[in-house]
Amino acid sequence: MNPLESLKEEVVVRLTPKENRVIASFKDATPLDWEDWRWQLRNRIRSLDVLKKVVNLTLQEEKGIVGCGDKLTMSIPPYFASLMDADDPKCPIRLQSVPLGYELETSAEEMKDPCGEDDHSPVHGLVHRYPDRVLFLVNEMCAMYCRYCTRSRMVGDGKRTLSKETYEAAFDYIRSNKKIRDVLISGGDPLTMSDRMLEYIISTLKSIPHVEFVRIGTRIPVTLPQRITFDLVNMLKKYSPIWMSIHFNHAKEITKRVKFACDLLADSGIPLGSQTVLLKGINDKPSIMKKLMHELLKIRVRPYYIYQCDPILGSKHFRTPVSVGINIMEKLRGHTTGYAVPTYVIDGPGGGGKIPINPNYIIARDENKYILRNFANQEFHYVDPQ
Repeated sequence: MNPLESLKEEVVVRLTPKENRVIASFKDATPLDWEDWRWQLRNRIRSLDVLKKVVNLTLQEEKGIVGCGDKLTMSIPPYFASLMDADDPKCPIRLQSVPLGYELETSAEEMKDPCGEDDHSPVHGLVHRYPDRVLFLVNEMCAMYCRYCTRSRMVGDGKRTLSKETYEAAFDYIRSNKKIRDVLISGGDPLTMSDRMLEYIISTLKSIPHVEFVRIGTRIPVTLPQRITFDLVNMLKKYSPIWMSIHFNHAKEITKRVKFACDLLADSGIPLGSQTVLLKGINDKPSIMKKLMHELLKIRVRPYYIYQCDPILGSKHFRTPVSVGINIMEKLRGHTTGYAVPTYVIDGPGGGGKIPINPNYIIARDENKYILRNFANQEFHYVDPQ
């Protein structure tokens, strides 16, 4: 019996009680269906009536679900829905995936395109902000639409058609600009695409001589880990090195099934990094963030970035003061291994790119002399070489 069949056999026997509760909402569904990523995609929870079978909704949630179509549609894979606490509206999984009425309110500082991606798009689907790298948005679809999504202007609406013709225009642009050495494949989520289409994109990029570095940005290993199949990783291995940035926000997301997916990727030689968004009421306490960073290292995912939540329309209830992020960094640096300390960044609103934000460790400077403080607030003097 091959490893995948062994896994499926284990899944049949060991679906969790919460998974069994959710799968019971789907007529004739079996545990083997649960392990099929295509079944998960086809049966994403997209309506109020279906979600009511899974959680006890609040009035604020019902208001958000009814109104969210005007902003960002709701879509939750059954697997990810099974992680939600049915009775706790403050559940970190639930807060990320179920719309709230607050999404329909906007503040003056909020923007439709806070990262200014459309202003830096030379061809459809390509964002070129930094000199040596581009962001390649290959699709509009995600398995689960995060309620704070910085690309809510484009994902899930089906209005920005992407095709082989638009891909070819992007490939031609990359070929014509020899300064581009790094391509980040994102979307939407590229792992919602078939292996064949994904291989077409990766193989074409890898055939461009000056492209040295190809990355995939995804949340699929978290929201739909069944997608990480042996066929997928065997295809990716053919184009090594491929790097993968995975979006994790809370330790509750790191399940046995997610660990299996990350093990499969890491064992295949794919370096994994995590990009986390700082979210009010979800991960804005140092203890919660530290727990996440430690759990990531245990599954061989290197914490990479903590992002200040972008001021997307309807995001006020998710965004924290910047001081909250700085405090988290204070409680990480020196208090845990450096491998568990990501870089805290703000994406400069309007297209400024990632700006690192750190606690101030330089107390004073006089020509070539520095007064520094460490994590314990002890002072040290450093002198530059003459």
